[in-house]
Amino acid sequence: MAECFAHAPPEPEGPLPSAVQDEGQGGIDAARLRRHDLVRVDPTAWTAILAARPDLAGLAPLPGWAASGWPLILRRRAPGEDRARVPLGLPLPPTLGKRRIGFALPPGILTPCPAPTLAETRAAAPPAWHSTLDALLALGARHGLVPCPFGGLLWQALTGLPYLTATSDLDLLWRVAGPLPNTFLGELAALAATAPMRLDGEILLPDGGGVQWREWQKAGTEAGNGDVLVKHRDRLEMRAVAGLSLASGAA
Repeated sequence: MAECFAHAPPEPEGPLPSAVQDEGQGGIDAARLRRHDLVRVDPTAWTAILAARPDLAGLAPLPGWAASGWPLILRRRAPGEDRARVPLGLPLPPTLGKRRIGFALPPGILTPCPAPTLAETRAAAPPAWHSTLDALLALGARHGLVPCPFGGLLWQALTGLPYLTATSDLDLLWRVAGPLPNTFLGELAALAATAPMRLDGEILLPDGGGVQWREWQKAGTEAGNGDVLVKHRDRLEMRAVAGLSLASGAA
């Protein structure tokens, strides 16, 4: 699955300019952020941040990134990173080497950015995907779930830059507020078997943990006793599939 920063660790973060250490026009409660959440950076602060990162010089999309309203995405915190800062990532498109750029920024210069849904990003997808996207939207509607993209489709829809290629996966987040519907994973797997692209993604539990849906389905066939990896913003844990339905119904 093409999780934004699973395959490339964040790059070293230099000292943040003192002018933007604690100031900004926004401000978020960093403790409430979860993996895959999107935030925007104050454009004035962004200019100073880039000035302190000579390793980013010459990357054409970056100077106007914040002014365009384009967000960064929450990533897992690397060992030793300042816990007072918010760990964020910015993935570049394949034409720029698919480079994953890491940032660690103070919450005072950040504002929340609502994540677009699959329906809202459909127009940015290749036409060959549209019938599968419509089937996924119908699947979500049947079960009261709203899929949201991440990975290439998300960034192409947000920026208009060419993130998708002929071999791109479709990565979706399925947020659940209660027990996962019994037939959902089987129906999703049936769609994946005939899709023109690889379907990946996560089931997001109310506690913020994420489980790859393929792992959940596979483990669930093992007499209900299989374990799956649950990813949180600050930790990883193995949990039994048998307990996930109960866990996903908790507040």
